[in-house]
Amino acid sequence: MKVIGINGSPRKNGNTAILIQTVFNELIKEGIETELIQLSENKVEGCKACRACHKNRNKQCIITDDFFNECLAKMIASDGIILGSPVYSAGVTSQMKALIDRASMVLAGNKGLLKHKVGASVIAARRGGLSVLLIPLTTFCTVKKCSL
Repeated sequence: MKVIGINGSPRKNGNTAILIQTVFNELIKEGIETELIQLSENKVEGCKACRACHKNRNKQCIITDDFFNECLAKMIASDGIILGSPVYSAGVTSQMKALIDRASMVLAGNKGLLKHKVGASVIAARRGGLSVLLIPLTTFCTVKKCSL
């Protein structure tokens, strides 16, 4: 069993990474393999809404000069996905938003790719915005048929 954690923070080893690692520590105790993906180290472009992924149905985005297709392949191959983001202007970071937008489009054109996967979110918050941030992170998994 393998769980990946996607850190949407632009800070490589900031609070969001610490929170994901805290969850990982518990998973590791149970013998579950983990992998941390840092979006700060990997460029992910925003969705261009070209819908080529719906036409091609090859489990990929037509944009190939960034990290997205590799990240999506890791999501599909994993048993569980943790999405992590700090609160930025009452929302997820631009890096996480780009990943969610593109993944949602590719997954809509390739039904069932995340079926039976476990999903969770971690949020680094200082003041407000925590409840608002839960919406894009948890909705991604529930709409894409992950179980939370």
